[in-house]
Amino acid sequence: MADHAVAAFRPLNIAVLTISDTRGLAEDRSGDVLVAGLEESGHRLAERRIVRDDIYQVRAAVSQWVADPAVQVVLTTGGTGFSARDQTPEAVRPLLDKTIDGFGELFRQLSYEEIGSSTLQSRALAGIANDTVIACLPGSSGACRTGWYRLLQEQLDHGHRPCNLAELIL
Repeated sequence: MADHAVAAFRPLNIAVLTISDTRGLAEDRSGDVLVAGLEESGHRLAERRIVRDDIYQVRAAVSQWVADPAVQVVLTTGGTGFSARDQTPEAVRPLLDKTIDGFGELFRQLSYEEIGSSTLQSRALAGIANDTVIACLPGSSGACRTGWYRLLQEQLDHGHRPCNLAELIL
């Protein structure tokens, strides 16, 4: 029988990147949701940035955090749709050592409960790069709430059983 003993909570250092051509920090409700969620859960905000919807700016910011041993998780919001400017998956996917396919699948399933078939337009994804968990969420605050509170909060808790993403990076 598997050992499902509860492990003690260990706070993680989490960076938040908002991808937007129109928002600054004052208007960044999605980033606010992620920061509030991670802090309420006991994690630490390592850094927060906003970059334009540009494949190279997104890739540069994520790459910098992946290379920083002090950052254990990178959360992005925005740029996961199908408009010409939405390039977050294309920016992040080449950086990943492994993809977490179930993340996007489960996010869309949960999102379907809230927004119906419109969830087809989400290209949410996650993976691991250099022992850093990266999760890319859509740019709406509702999507960030779903992503954090229904997926990431548990998976970034070392005590969640039978398994979690935090144990892969600690």
